[in-house]
Amino acid sequence: MTDTAPTLVTGALAAHEAGVTPATIRKWVQLGHLSPAGRRGRAHTFRLEDVFAAERVARRKAPTAR
Repeated sequence: MTDTAPTLVTGALAAHEAGVTPATIRKWVQLGHLSPAGRRGRAHTFRLEDVFAAERVARRKAPTAR
């Protein structure tokens, strides 16, 4: 059994992978839906698993079109 480190990505890459803007990633952090896993210089880094979980929550809460 091997222990692998989680994949950490910058906010810009997290936004790209989730199909949202970097501003949305920052908003998720402000709202407490997403927590940074660390820092790379001044930039926050995020676990991809956490980004995708926050995306699922946001999509469920999004208003539906009529």
